[in-house]
Amino acid sequence: MRVEVLGTGCKKCEELYENTKKAIMEMQADVIIEKVSDVNYIAKMGVFMTPALVIDGKVISVGKSLSVDEIKARISELSTSGV
Repeated sequence: MRVEVLGTGCKKCEELYENTKKAIMEMQADVIIEKVSDVNYIAKMGVFMTPALVIDGKVISVGKSLSVDEIKARISELSTSGV
């Protein structure tokens, strides 16, 4: 599974990235996490408000920092659905 946190470095973007890292560590999931600040890539993904959370190429959340539990729930949903 590949998880991307899209953001330009604002406080919410940093918070989402840190929460995502914590969620993955707590789940002991086999996940590649990447922090992406390239505005061209972000726009290409159809994201026009950051931060955004992308899991396996699917935009999961836009414009807010999810909690650790919310991120874990999203990862679990997608890993069990085979997406």
